[in-house]
Amino acid sequence: MLDGHGLDLSNIPDPSSVEERSSRQANIGQLCGEDSLLIIVNNPEATRSADVEYPYRASSDMLYFVGWERPDAVYCLANTSGELNSILFIPPRDVLKETWTGIRLGLDGAEKQFPIDRAVSIDEMSTVLRTLLDDCTNVFHQRGLLSEVDDIVDKALLETSRTRQRTGSGPANLCDPRPLVSELRLFKSESELELMRHSCKIASAAHIKAMRNASAGMAEFQLQAIIEGCFVYNGSQWSYPSIVGGGDNATILHYVENDSPISDGDLVLIDAGCEISGYASDITRTWPINGKFTKHQAILYQLVLDSQIAAISACKPGESFDAPHNAAKEVMAQGLLDLGIVEGPTLNEAMSPEQLGTYFMHRTSHWLGLDVHDVGVYAPDDEPRLLQQGMVLTIEPGLYFGAWRTDIEIDEKWAGIGIRIEDDVLITIDGHEVLTQDCPKTILELEGIIGVSS
Repeated sequence: MLDGHGLDLSNIPDPSSVEERSSRQANIGQLCGEDSLLIIVNNPEATRSADVEYPYRASSDMLYFVGWERPDAVYCLANTSGELNSILFIPPRDVLKETWTGIRLGLDGAEKQFPIDRAVSIDEMSTVLRTLLDDCTNVFHQRGLLSEVDDIVDKALLETSRTRQRTGSGPANLCDPRPLVSELRLFKSESELELMRHSCKIASAAHIKAMRNASAGMAEFQLQAIIEGCFVYNGSQWSYPSIVGGGDNATILHYVENDSPISDGDLVLIDAGCEISGYASDITRTWPINGKFTKHQAILYQLVLDSQIAAISACKPGESFDAPHNAAKEVMAQGLLDLGIVEGPTLNEAMSPEQLGTYFMHRTSHWLGLDVHDVGVYAPDDEPRLLQQGMVLTIEPGLYFGAWRTDIEIDEKWAGIGIRIEDDVLITIDGHEVLTQDCPKTILELEGIIGVSS
């Protein structure tokens, strides 16, 4: 499948293998320790209105360990008696319900296709889960997703009985599994990276298609439709609600209305990414709707691009997680000093929240993976962690001069300009790989592609 710009999107990578997911289960079982039970509850379905539900998306942890994508599922991993045993509670076959909502894999099908020892009907969960709890000491469970599971766990933890008093059996500790799971998910395997590379290719193609089909007077939602249509056409779905802001709307960080016309001479900021098998891409590009930057737009755009390039250069093993942000801030602050937008007088003062932070008020990076703001601690023990091979992070500096702001005075030549440039970066053994390198971002590249439909 081609996107019209030469990117071949037909070779969709396979999801992570059963063997790899089994290895992940072995890793988390070891981390939880002996006499433990890990419980992962899949996301519940959510009602949009009346009897219409939102499109379903499985829990990222369920995808990571099992690959199960359907609702009404609970996964348990027991590390007892020196052995690991995994159970997946799911709905059994039911022809009447399947007629309405789709064919179920069933218990036998789940055991054949997924890395589990046993599939059990969700209707039997209460009895079976209670038995699993009786055999463990430490329960690793995130509360709040399914009250039925919470109630079973609570009852097992709080129960007093003669048997329990005599033998000391049963769960004694409720533990949060998220810190352990997050550390595993933070480091991507080659199969995960292949999925992320493909997701980035699709997202790049979607941004390119929007650029090629842009023209002054378009509505923001029309560009959104082009981008998200490309996502669907290439077998993906959006990984977060797309942001399409023209003119002053681009100065609102999480603008979501996407309902305004984009006037001739405006910049348009598009922050949009997709996911494949749950693995996300996250790209932001900013460009002139009419295909030509004005003098002042180009000055600020090049400043943001230069700061992003400096930040990407700081992405290498052994560098602090804060290193890309600090590199971006230094370039940005010096540029704003040179333009007279901030006063300084020193670079350190120009980099302060009171000066640079007035126009660049967010961080440069976040983790990326099965969630667009992926799991993983940024500063263990209050110290920025060091970047390591296999981590994936975004690099997204920006400048925002909202004409709507009442807290500051903005020179008319900068007013209404919002710029953010975002790429996805993998830390490699000796440096980095820009996963989103297919998406144009230099002024020359952008002006050569905008409005040139293909």
